[in-house]
Amino acid sequence: MLSKKTKYAFHALTYLGKHRDQKTVLIQDISEEYGISHKFLENILLELKKAGILGSKKGKGGGYYLIKEPKDVALSKVIRLLDGPIALLPCVSLNYYEPCVECKSEAACGLNKVMIQVRDEMLKVLENKTLADILDKE
Repeated sequence: MLSKKTKYAFHALTYLGKHRDQKTVLIQDISEEYGISHKFLENILLELKKAGILGSKKGKGGGYYLIKEPKDVALSKVIRLLDGPIALLPCVSLNYYEPCVECKSEAACGLNKVMIQVRDEMLKVLENKTLADILDKE
């Protein structure tokens, strides 16, 4: 399940994508639209900025804006940035692999094999879907 942080990030990115005709968008506008705490949203937007997805401008006319085209913002990137691994078990994660402590042999673990299939199917979708896909459905 996506964390609230990631869900709010997708809401914010969607809002910014819908308002690309504006030079910048105020945090307050996004916060009010989705009922997200201003401080929590500010932290999320800063993480997206550090990741090179958003830019910001200070002062009069300031706010946040998308640096990347919506088609270039993969859902998998946002999820990994804010939630970490997409895999449901650490022993099947591509980017955050850790062996399971209780498992004697990954090669003989049926759960591992099934979760690899689940991970692969999720990645097929999440790596090929972008912010543009979300905007197209709004």
